[in-house]
Amino acid sequence: MAHLHITAWVVALALLMLVLTFSRAGNAKAAKITQMVMRLFYLVILYSGGSLFASYANIGVLVIVKMLVGLWVIAAIEMVAIKVSKGQPASSWWIQLVVSFVLALILGFGFMPLGILPA
Repeated sequence: MAHLHITAWVVALALLMLVLTFSRAGNAKAAKITQMVMRLFYLVILYSGGSLFASYANIGVLVIVKMLVGLWVIAAIEMVAIKVSKGQPASSWWIQLVVSFVLALILGFGFMPLGILPA
């Protein structure tokens, strides 16, 4: 399930870049369609993340914090896409996206039982 989860958030980030490209190019219809597909990937991320959460035998505070940070990443991605497509400033959401994404990577790969670093 970890492979599905990682693949889903990589695809969601790639779709965010496409939404930004289409929005800046003035192609609102393509940006809207891509944003809808990106929202479908949020569901895949939530499903696979929930399955990973349920697979942990020892659910501690760190696992709950990682789940909340993951939700923060999804919210930041969505807000960046919305703000850019509406032509509004999104710098605060970009900062939140970077901070939350780095935290999610550190928590997920560094401290979770299925991470790559030894605990």
